[in-house]
Amino acid sequence: MRNPSLEKLDPLVGRWTLTLSDAWFLEPPGTEVQGWAVFEWVGDAFILMRCEIGGESGYELAIGRSDARDAYAAFYHDDRGVSRLFQMTFDEAGWTLTREDPDFHQRFLADVQEDAIEGRWEASDDEGRTWRKDFDLTLLRSSEQP
Repeated sequence: MRNPSLEKLDPLVGRWTLTLSDAWFLEPPGTEVQGWAVFEWVGDAFILMRCEIGGESGYELAIGRSDARDAYAAFYHDDRGVSRLFQMTFDEAGWTLTREDPDFHQRFLADVQEDAIEGRWEASDDEGRTWRKDFDLTLLRSSEQP
């Protein structure tokens, strides 16, 4: 049986086309990188997101929930071997992922609609006092296989 709080994540489930844009690290300015993402249930306990960006394997995000803490959590892993733990919210105000680790702070802020997710990744090197945008991430619902 699914946890009712996890059922609230159903709007994420499915296939999406993905566009990474307005990234400080891409040249020339204005460069956009295309990709795809798939969100799917793993049993009744987790949602797994897999994505590919620009033909590279990309990253995975496993989303779950702690009932005792009344909170979502997301484990991230990418093709560089980087693993991170994010705290997560998902409600009418939007979708957020945040981490406050010793190397740097990071957050994803997004508006989720039925067929679109408009978000941005930000980072802070001074424990969250100031933030810089890393890039925008746009996902559009797709019926095609990745």
